[in-house]
Amino acid sequence: MIHAVLIFNTSGIPRLTKFYTPLHQAQQTIVQKIFSLISSRPAGLCNFLDAPELEAFLGPQDDADERWRVVYRSYATLYFVFVVDGAESELGILDLIQVFVESLDRTFENVCELDLVFHFDEVHHILAEIIQGGLVLETNVEEIDSSVQAAAKARRESFTSANPLSLGVGGGAASRNGGLQTPLGWLTGKITGVGAR
Repeated sequence: MIHAVLIFNTSGIPRLTKFYTPLHQAQQTIVQKIFSLISSRPAGLCNFLDAPELEAFLGPQDDADERWRVVYRSYATLYFVFVVDGAESELGILDLIQVFVESLDRTFENVCELDLVFHFDEVHHILAEIIQGGLVLETNVEEIDSSVQAAAKARRESFTSANPLSLGVGGGAASRNGGLQTPLGWLTGKITGVGAR
């Protein structure tokens, strides 16, 4: 099971935190502990490590042989970190991190830290397309991308249909409002003389 998905920069500032299990201590403390574990590792080491230190924060595992594992990848100035238990394959999680980053790249066209800051709702939506309740739902980047694009299109259409001042994007103001003219359409008509008698 995936217990947490974290993204933080090289300074340790969290840009995304999603926990799928209850916490026994403050979220910020856990992020700081994980950052200290990862940032102190040399670049030549593998991208996953046992983290028995996290038992104090996330609680002990049911099985004594099981340990919390931290799987991470570094992309430019960001660390993508998954905290998992022994039921997950470390190499599978590394691939899942790659799927997550590719999905972010498709949505934001070369994702950067500012995209995560200013579009956090879309980042959470992409993550929700991939993982729900700590379980992996989708790994196909094409399916994730099409779902995210469909949701963005629905959001835009909802905004334009609810906004009386919209400029008629997506089907025209008259058809969208059942034949009623919007205030902006009325004003534009008066200024241009289209609706004048």
